[in-house]
Amino acid sequence: MAAAELYLLWLLPFLQTLSAFGAELSSEACREMGFSSNLLCSSCDLLGEFSLTQLEPFCRKCCQEEAQLESRKVKIPIYLVILFPQVQAFVRSDKPKMFKGLQIKYVRGSDPVLKLLDDNGNIADELSILKWNTDSVEEFLGEKLERI
Repeated sequence: MAAAELYLLWLLPFLQTLSAFGAELSSEACREMGFSSNLLCSSCDLLGEFSLTQLEPFCRKCCQEEAQLESRKVKIPIYLVILFPQVQAFVRSDKPKMFKGLQIKYVRGSDPVLKLLDDNGNIADELSILKWNTDSVEEFLGEKLERI
């Protein structure tokens, strides 16, 4: 038996115990199980291809849904917006509505970042906006996105 299979056999009872405590696991528990805080639920669909279907229920408790938009150009995942008042001011204002294709997404365990997507919806670039102010975010988006 391979080392990975032994690890999974050891990990499975632990995961089953955790699953009894609620529908969603904490970001710390997810990290301890090896799941990224930026895990997309679409990634959980791929576990079957690697004979890891027994991990799928736990993957689903740690993943983030990705909203589908027709004109997707930029995503802003934001974790605990309260900790980042400059980002909070932008997100809670009417300014996001001014940019075509802007999608704001709250992601547990993630610092505020801008993800620039190509025409196929793949991430082309990712920029931390941790220290940006509202004007910087608006100016950058004005250069990259069409205004409505």
